[in-house]
Amino acid sequence: MNQHIFSYAKTTVEKPDFPLPVKVVMIDLDGTLLDTAEDLALAANLMLRELDKPERSVETIKSYIGKGIQRLVKRALTGDLNGEPEPELLEQALLIYKKHYAENVHVNTKPFPGVQEGVDRLRQAGFRLACITNKSESFTVPLLKSTGFYDCFEIILSGDSLPKCKPDPMPLTHICSYFNVQPHESILMGDSLNDATAARAAGCHVFCVPYGYNEGRDVHELDCDAIVPSLVEAAQLIVKNA
Repeated sequence: MNQHIFSYAKTTVEKPDFPLPVKVVMIDLDGTLLDTAEDLALAANLMLRELDKPERSVETIKSYIGKGIQRLVKRALTGDLNGEPEPELLEQALLIYKKHYAENVHVNTKPFPGVQEGVDRLRQAGFRLACITNKSESFTVPLLKSTGFYDCFEIILSGDSLPKCKPDPMPLTHICSYFNVQPHESILMGDSLNDATAARAAGCHVFCVPYGYNEGRDVHELDCDAIVPSLVEAAQLIVKNA
């Protein structure tokens, strides 16, 4: 095993032996599979402009990604990660944001380097693939279809598919039940605290990529099994469990 293709991250569990034997690979969307920041920022700034509010940079909007659209809109309006705008303003802003994002969901969005090759390797190796995202289904499905990844996944769970979303473990345990596997037989590929928290709570393995969003924080602070440069390297650290 090439020890240079990954690094250990902070972990509260015993460091695993690689390659990890798993059957199911779950992949996060924003910040892991696709670089959606520019289009999220575009929609946010169109919203702010319509509301006569100051626009924000792509880098700033990138730090707002990770807790779903409502939280992103709150942060864009207030300029604060935990900001709470007036309810009436938020309601108005959400409608405007959703309109603009629906119209611009795939303007600049593209897969991160290594994603297409990594997904191809995972499929060829026989892993069952699922996509778990906090993005609303109305945006998730057209985005996956427009980027050619829709048919790569046997099941896709969006932020509004179940009563709870990441960081709650519900989406991950749902996937395990869907494929009839135990949590330790699955792994989540993600980029954020949401992903690491959900995976640990569900009892699943978790790898994190360093190129994502994670609300502007260092991914090496996350409790995960490994930090992998891309999905290509991630595929090298797991093996199909018969």
